[in-house]
Amino acid sequence: MTQAPARSRTVRRRHDREIVALALPAFGALVAEPLFVMADSAIVGHLGTAQLAGLGIASALLTTAVSIFVFLAYATTAAVARRVGAGDLPSAIRQGMDGIWLALLLGAAVIAVFLPLAPALVDLFGASGTAAPYAVTYLRISAFGIPAMLVVLAASGILRGLQDTRTPLYVAIAGFVANGLLNVGLVYGAGLGIAGSAWGTVIAQCGMAAVYLGVVVRGARKHGASLRPDAAGIRASAQAGVPLLVRTLSLRAILMIATAVAARLGDADIAAHQIILSLWSLLAFALDAIAIAGQAIIGRYLGAGDGQGAREACRRMVHWGIAVGMLLGLLVVLARPAFLPLFTSDSAVRNAALPALVIVAASQPICGVVFVLDGVLMGAGDGPYLAWAMLITLAVFTPAALLVPSVGGGLTALWGAMTLMMTMRMLTLWLRTRSGRWIVTGAAA
Repeated sequence: MTQAPARSRTVRRRHDREIVALALPAFGALVAEPLFVMADSAIVGHLGTAQLAGLGIASALLTTAVSIFVFLAYATTAAVARRVGAGDLPSAIRQGMDGIWLALLLGAAVIAVFLPLAPALVDLFGASGTAAPYAVTYLRISAFGIPAMLVVLAASGILRGLQDTRTPLYVAIAGFVANGLLNVGLVYGAGLGIAGSAWGTVIAQCGMAAVYLGVVVRGARKHGASLRPDAAGIRASAQAGVPLLVRTLSLRAILMIATAVAARLGDADIAAHQIILSLWSLLAFALDAIAIAGQAIIGRYLGAGDGQGAREACRRMVHWGIAVGMLLGLLVVLARPAFLPLFTSDSAVRNAALPALVIVAASQPICGVVFVLDGVLMGAGDGPYLAWAMLITLAVFTPAALLVPSVGGGLTALWGAMTLMMTMRMLTLWLRTRSGRWIVTGAAA
């Protein structure tokens, strides 16, 4: 009678240790990434308003370009973790190398687009005549760092699949420090201005990619995995990434629609929306860390042929997602009075943001479930379902958001629509995980 509860507690403790060991370093690495932009902004901001405005436009373009290809990390994590679970480390690393070669090809393609089209892309953002030259300069130089950033995505996916989230954390911290020192030295020491900031970031990114490649190459040699490009493997990596690309683009469309609707509501509402969106993104890092742990753990269990273990791990991670979501929601409610003054002294902006923040706080447990189940299905290699689910969610969210200006409710109603979006995602993901169709065991999904 007591054996079953005792075994259940032992299993929960084992899963808890795995989740914490993977999620905490992953969270640190995720938080370190946006610090690159913050450091650049702090350094360039002292050059002048036009330079800072140019940096903001170029950074938005660069961030969008890199985020579109985040599937390089997600798909690689799942594929590598499955082969780790199957006990085939040479195949796991070989699969990861295919992702790195794909990253290099995509990076070259992005450079080919950004270099000649930089002025036109900057114009699309409505840059002023004074800011545009700085944006073009920063964008063209920084484009050379995009292949390195995509390699970082793919290589971090390899290490996560190998159940190693500590190395990406150390590389991210070292990259942040190097970026700051290089920026200061090149911007002010060498007198290169905003071009120095761009070159400093490119050098730091290339350094991070070199460290990752060193780790992967060492592992490949140790386990006898080939480092040469394989057309079939690269093609398979690209095919696995297409559904995740659709998912990512659908999510980006949702965020763009929300921002466009907020802009229709008035200056105070769009300002409040940007503040809330920045907080929402920060909260997402904590939840995404659990999702990354889910990708690695679920892929390993399924690769080992342990469907029951994958179910148990999924169930435990959902509990973690809900608990962390509740904690984050409570922190949002308690921190509201101190948080908003950091961004604005405008009472109209604060009044618009306060009730919307309550909606954000209340939705965090839902977000926790969504991020966890998203990670579980990614780890299972269930990309096609994730793509269709996000397209359905986009179809539900779009009319609800577009109705906000006409039905009233302001920013609170818009974030109600955002919560509807997350609830829709939770429903579609829950139905899939409950069905068990994602449990496909073996070295390949």
